Amino acid sequence: MDKLISNQQIEHTTIQMKLPLQIDIFINPDDPVVSFKEVMEGVNLSKYLKKDSKETRGREGYDPEVLLKIVLFAFMINVRSTRKIEALCRNDIRFMYLSDEIRPTHMTICNFINEYLLDSIENISNEITKYIIKKQNIDISTVFIDGTKLEAFPNKYTWVWKNACITSRNRQFKHLSKLFEEINNSDILTPGLAFEIKETYSIEELEKDKNYLKSIIDNESIIFVSGAGHRKPKIQRFYEELDKIIAKLKEYAEKIDKCGEHRNSYSKTDVDATFMRMKTDYMGNTALLPAYNWQLVSAGEIILYGLTSQFASDNKCFIPLMEKYKKVFGKYPGISVGDAGYGNLETYNFCQANNIGKYMKFATWERETHDKKFHEDPFRSVNFKIDEDGNPICPNNKKFFKISETTIPKNKDKRTEEKYQCENCNDCPFREKCHNSKYNRIINVNRTLTKYHKEVIENLASEKGIMLRTTRSYMAEGAFGVIKQDYNYKRISRVSLKKVNLELYLVIIGFNLAKYHNLKNRTNIEVC
Repeated sequence: MDKLISNQQIEHTTIQMKLPLQIDIFINPDDPVVSFKEVMEGVNLSKYLKKDSKETRGREGYDPEVLLKIVLFAFMINVRSTRKIEALCRNDIRFMYLSDEIRPTHMTICNFINEYLLDSIENISNEITKYIIKKQNIDISTVFIDGTKLEAFPNKYTWVWKNACITSRNRQFKHLSKLFEEINNSDILTPGLAFEIKETYSIEELEKDKNYLKSIIDNESIIFVSGAGHRKPKIQRFYEELDKIIAKLKEYAEKIDKCGEHRNSYSKTDVDATFMRMKTDYMGNTALLPAYNWQLVSAGEIILYGLTSQFASDNKCFIPLMEKYKKVFGKYPGISVGDAGYGNLETYNFCQANNIGKYMKFATWERETHDKKFHEDPFRSVNFKIDEDGNPICPNNKKFFKISETTIPKNKDKRTEEKYQCENCNDCPFREKCHNSKYNRIINVNRTLTKYHKEVIENLASEKGIMLRTTRSYMAEGAFGVIKQDYNYKRISRVSLKKVNLELYLVIIGFNLAKYHNLKNRTNIEVC
């Protein structure tokens, strides 16, 4: 009894059992997680997270809606590593607040992204974007577009060039012709039969020729030999050489097919990546690296959506961007503002057909608007007078007559141009200033494109055009500036076109959520 300790003698310490903690009381009202939670509660994303699974074994997985919150908030605060996200779920009170204190591993997070978000990320991004547009009352009738090239993840030294494959394939064709000529001159073929010698060969035909040689080998019971000191039969040498050539041609055909019609290269470790000329340092030095072309469409300081392109040039991206706008918002925008990379005949025709304001520069816009001598040069065909019949008149008052109408095959927009030739350039006092040809001058005329250029110049020179050009510098280009400089996002971390597009939209969602939080705070400060 004397060993019993009374209640009065118990020493109380600070280490005591705690009841379940209400975490939200520790969250600062101005913290980004508050804005994030508001957006998540304002949109219904559960419909994009349904997954048909017949697996009944093992423990029940984490709620995909909770994992989605974890991933999107991580990208909002510029955390992209799944290992860092795992650590934040264990140590950061904001992640505990969002996740109900679950602690998923980095592999769980990675698997969730690949399994649940790969096909649904664009829809999720659209829902969040529409919510922000509505809450901030953003005008999306005018959009600003821009593109940038980002280095892909694969090894830099794994490129395949389409033109090199075509050259090597042609070399094999010549080698094949010599081989067939040698076979035809030998005595191994049936009398009266010979292999056809052509400039190009199909793999299917070559396989038949190889099988024919194999049948001769089998019928005559010829035994193949190998190793030093053994002399191969003539037909064995022919057969093996033909087999080697066929294998090479199959390899080249596969590589050319992977490049496709519009690409000239790809990476062996990421077939969808294309080699592009990119700036690599502050001096503007360039390097040829595997990369993707990220396209962004912005309005009201937020990114509406994006596009992952395999092509270095922007000129083929405009129409897909506008079609995606219509798919997301139900109609085309009223005005689209872009740089000279988007200004071509195909783009202007599309804008004309769909009532989209033309505010995209063209290649010679700078010279047209800033070089008075170039713009007013009387010997430029666009400055020639036009008579009542539509024929150009040169400064020497000589008439140009139409000689043909041709489609330029090498031009990317496949424009059709009219060719006009001067009636007489002999003894012309302006000949040296006008042209250097021995014959009468020939000019190419595209009246539609010339008309579009004049319209674009007028649009961009107007008060509205000047304002839009200024706005674009911090809307579209500013978004890339934040992503590449503030977020230090210089290289893509995923492989294949589909996964790179997933990464693009994760970055877009993170950017928009952070921008929404800043816009809210800016509004609150202005009100105060």
